[in-house]
Amino acid sequence: MTWIDLLGHLGALVIIATYSMKTMIPLRVAGIVGSCIFITYGYLSGTWPVLMLHLVVLPLNAVRLYQMLQLVKKVSASAQGELSMDWLKPFMSSRRYASGEVLFQVGDTADSLYYIVDGRFRLPEINTDVPPGQVVGDLGFVAPDQRRTLSLRCVQAGEVLTIGYDQVRQLYFQNPTFGFFFLRLISQRLFADIERLRSNQAPPTGSGGA
Repeated sequence: MTWIDLLGHLGALVIIATYSMKTMIPLRVAGIVGSCIFITYGYLSGTWPVLMLHLVVLPLNAVRLYQMLQLVKKVSASAQGELSMDWLKPFMSSRRYASGEVLFQVGDTADSLYYIVDGRFRLPEINTDVPPGQVVGDLGFVAPDQRRTLSLRCVQAGEVLTIGYDQVRQLYFQNPTFGFFFLRLISQRLFADIERLRSNQAPPTGSGGA
């Protein structure tokens, strides 16, 4: 057995290891290493089909590895950055509410997320105003029965942006940045409610999971 044959066996072992890996980044790295070995083997041994196959597979793995690293970078930035709804606004529809209008009531089916642009809106059950820049309706998205636990009423005319849960689900699964944003938003809300219950104080302004 020549060293070229050994090179081919080594490449085979690396490819086998690639298929046994459970996470994508090590899999892509091993795939790139395996392709490099097989490209060398195919060239030295004159095995042109092997050479051509891995000349195609190598850049594909390299591109996928780059995309995965960028994805991890974006997710990390999202997990550590400030919560912001600015990039989500293009996916939302706008509506103005007059004073006295009810956006939803306790027990209603929860099907939308709301973002307060301006005006004054209140959660009457806990006597709390939701100021501009706050999100309402996020907890309904993860509630087992998807029912509203609070009501939301307009007490001073204002604008609200809304997005349906169906579209939220699509964004959640398609965009990891939004997924992490949404998880942080809900976690922040739940921890605030837990802290409020522990301190037995009035709910803080803007605590409107609903």
